[in-house]
Amino acid sequence: MLKLLDQNQLAERWKLSHRTLEAWRWRRRGPAFLKLGGKVVYRLEDIEAFEASQRRECTP
Repeated sequence: MLKLLDQNQLAERWKLSHRTLEAWRWRRRGPAFLKLGGKVVYRLEDIEAFEASQRRECTP
């Protein structure tokens, strides 16, 4: 089953303002999103892929 999060749920997950997510969409940053009936939603698999792409290794 496809798991979707709305922008408020994603903002809560990442401890961000929903306005930050809106700004990222405007600037074409952040995870891919869908607009369904005027409502913005994010697929969990896209969120997890974005999170993985942000992973950084610390150098000793």
